[in-house]
Amino acid sequence: LSVCAQQIHCILSAIREQRKSFTFTDGSLVTLDQRAGMFITMNPGYAGRQELPENLKALFRGVTMMVPNREIIMKVKLAACGYQQNE
Repeated sequence: LSVCAQQIHCILSAIREQRKSFTFTDGSLVTLDQRAGMFITMNPGYAGRQELPENLKALFRGVTMMVPNREIIMKVKLAACGYQQNE
C-alpha cells in the first residue's frame, strides 16, 4: 500500500500544481485530466483485509455507507406526492 500512497501523492501534487502532464513514479510521462477522481473502497471487517495506512488515509475523505431503510424512503416519497396515508 505504500507504493499506492506514493502514486496517489504524485497525482494529487500534479493536480494541485495544475499541470497538463507529469512524470509518474515509474518515470513515464502521463497526461493529466484535471477532472480525475480517485476512490478507495475498503471493507476491513473481513478476514485477511487490512486497514489503510495513515499516510494513505490522510489523502482521502472518509464516507460511511449503510443499507437504506426503504420503508422510510417510500413513506417520504408518498408524502411528497400528496398522499395523506402512506402506511
